[in-house]
Amino acid sequence: MRGTVPAGVQHVTPVLMYHSVSSVPQGPMRHLAVPPRLLGEQLQALAGAGYRLVGLTELLDLLAAGDTRPTVGVTFDDGYADFLTAGVPALDAAGARATLYASVGHLGMPAEWLGRWAPDFGRLLTWDELADVSAAGVEIGSHSTYHHPLDVLPPAQLRAEIRDSRDELQQRLQLPVPSFAYPHGYHGRRVRALVADAGHDNATEVGRRLYRSGDDVYAIPRLQPTCDHSGADLLALVRSGEGRLVPAVKRVLQPGWRLARKAARAAGRDLT
Repeated sequence: MRGTVPAGVQHVTPVLMYHSVSSVPQGPMRHLAVPPRLLGEQLQALAGAGYRLVGLTELLDLLAAGDTRPTVGVTFDDGYADFLTAGVPALDAAGARATLYASVGHLGMPAEWLGRWAPDFGRLLTWDELADVSAAGVEIGSHSTYHHPLDVLPPAQLRAEIRDSRDELQQRLQLPVPSFAYPHGYHGRRVRALVADAGHDNATEVGRRLYRSGDDVYAIPRLQPTCDHSGADLLALVRSGEGRLVPAVKRVLQPGWRLARKAARAAGRDLT
């Protein structure tokens, strides 16, 4: 399998999860946006400290080759239009590469899953803009078709969400799409198996911890920089992670939360 780390090699690597490159008003979704100037500060701080900044699949390939240079994986979820106008220039200025995960069923439209906060983030990239992002050297990954929480979907809809999004990205962009990101971070054994069966080589969750080379490549954890992190704050984050308590608590609570979301979906509501 592409990106598999050699047996016996233990390596700890931070992977970052960004969303919008913008400023949004105070509110529960503000942590999903990092203003362009601050993104530049964060990336420059990492590059200045000697970190190589790469996309997710490139990161796994480097680890598989035994490369031990300090490296940070950089990813962006959803595919907001501001990534092309503000994210790509910030990456270029820092000599960084990245992976962008797109939800193909929403391209060119607002991120409807954000509910009443969607207007704060503007629209998502169009197909033409997504092609421009790819031409700029950014890896394009799949974020499913309609950004549903995958672990509560019925089997047929789940398969379609995973397979159709990758197929459409590959057909339209004429590029391989090895990487997948779980919408809202939700997944389970059944979801991971279908992501692998669809032809993806890796997948990312939220996780809020550092990636260790023995971790499942279909559940790669990520750290989340926010608009409250200075460049120095982000350096501290990638060196130590977010601690193990929060991920451990979330793993304990996950089965009950999944049952609650299944019940809500059956009643015509989504708890994301």
